[in-house]
Amino acid sequence: MKNPASHQSVIQQKADIFAFDRLSVVQPFWTGFDTASNHAGLDENVFLHAGPAFSSVASVCKPILNSAAVGAVFEGIATDLDQAMNMLMAGEIELRPAQDYGVVTPLAGVVTPHMPLHYVYDGNHGRTVCLTPINGGNGAAMRLGQCSDAAVAHMRWINGPVLDCLEAGLGEGLELIQFASAGLADGDDCHGRTIAATKFLVNEIDSRSKGGIANDEVRTFLNQSPSMFLNLWMAASKCIMMAASGINESSMITAMGSNGVDVGLQVAGLPGIWFTAPAAPPNGQIADGLDETRKLGAIGDSAVVEALGLGAMNITQSPEQMKVLGNFLPADFVDRITALRGCKHFDFTLAKPPIGITARSVHDYGAGMVVALGIIDSAGELGRIGGGIFDPPLVPFNSALAALNNIK
Repeated sequence: MKNPASHQSVIQQKADIFAFDRLSVVQPFWTGFDTASNHAGLDENVFLHAGPAFSSVASVCKPILNSAAVGAVFEGIATDLDQAMNMLMAGEIELRPAQDYGVVTPLAGVVTPHMPLHYVYDGNHGRTVCLTPINGGNGAAMRLGQCSDAAVAHMRWINGPVLDCLEAGLGEGLELIQFASAGLADGDDCHGRTIAATKFLVNEIDSRSKGGIANDEVRTFLNQSPSMFLNLWMAASKCIMMAASGINESSMITAMGSNGVDVGLQVAGLPGIWFTAPAAPPNGQIADGLDETRKLGAIGDSAVVEALGLGAMNITQSPEQMKVLGNFLPADFVDRITALRGCKHFDFTLAKPPIGITARSVHDYGAGMVVALGIIDSAGELGRIGGGIFDPPLVPFNSALAALNNIK
C-alpha cells in the first residue's frame, strides 16, 4: 500500500520541477512606465508598501507612515505632511501589500496610485508583469522613511526631470538579464551591489538618447546613483518568480518581503496567501553612537532578489560584498547557497547562477536564504543607518509547506 504522504511529496517535487522550467525561460523586459492606478485599478486612497499586510494602522512602523505621508502630499490628497499623517492615522488612506498588486518597492518606500512606475514584463511568454518605482538614489529618497518637505521635493524631481530622461533613452525597451549577467560577471550581486549593472544601464540610456542625456543634473544624478539598476532588477526577479504562480502543489517561492514588523512569503501552489513571522532586524553594522534599538526590523521587497537566488545568495561571486558583509553571514552560508538554489536560466550568459528557491528545499535543509538588507532607523528620523544580513525564520517556509500538504 502506498504511503499517502510519500505520494504527495513526489507530486510536489514534480510540481517544483515544472515551476523551475517556467522560471528558466522568462525574459524580463523594461518597456516603459505605468501607474498602479492604471495597471491594477488602485483607488486614490490606497497606497502600497513592502512585505505582508499590517494588522492595523497602529501596527505600521514609523518609516512607512512617513513615506505614506510624503506620498499623500505628492499625490495632492493632502496639502502638507501634518494633514497627511492625520489622514493616515484616521484610516482615510489604506495601506496594502505591493506584491499583491504585482508591484515591488524597496525598504520603506510606498507606492501611490499615480506615481510613475517602471513597467517590466515577460517578453517571452507575456505571462507576468511587475512594476516598481524609479530608484531615488542618495539624499532624501522616499525609501528611507523620512517625513520631510525635502523628500516630497525629491520625489517630484525623480518623477519629473529624471523620468523624462529615462523615457527619452528607453526607446522600444531593454532586456534586463543582459545587464544583470554583465553586472554579475563584473562583481555585482544584483542587490547590495549593482554598480556595474547600473553603469551599463546608464551608458545604454545615454547612447539611446538623442545627443545623450540632455539634463546635466539628471546625468550627474544617474552617474552617482550606484543602485539605479536595483529597482529594475527587483521587478525582473518578481516577474521571473511569478511565472510559477498557480502551479498546483508547487512550493516555489513567488513573493517575499518584510514591512519592518513581519516578514512574509508566498508560494506558487497557494497564490495570494502570505505566510508570516516576526521580522528581526538584520545583523549588521550601524552608525557610531546609535543604540541597537534604533534598528528597524527587516524591511523591503528587495528580498525577492535573494528569493530568486541572487543578492546575498550569490555573494561568493562578489568580492566587494564579501568584504562588507562577510562578518555578518551565518557560518553555513556557502552550504545554503549550494543547497537551496535550483536551476539555470537560459539567458544568463556571462554569469550563470542557479535560480529559484522552494519552501521544500528550505524545509529540507533547515535554514532559509541569506538576505542583504539596508538597516533603517526605527524612529523614522535618520533614514538608513547601516546594512547587514537578514536570516529569515523558518516559520513562514514550514507553514507554507504544511498548508500545501493539507490541500485535499
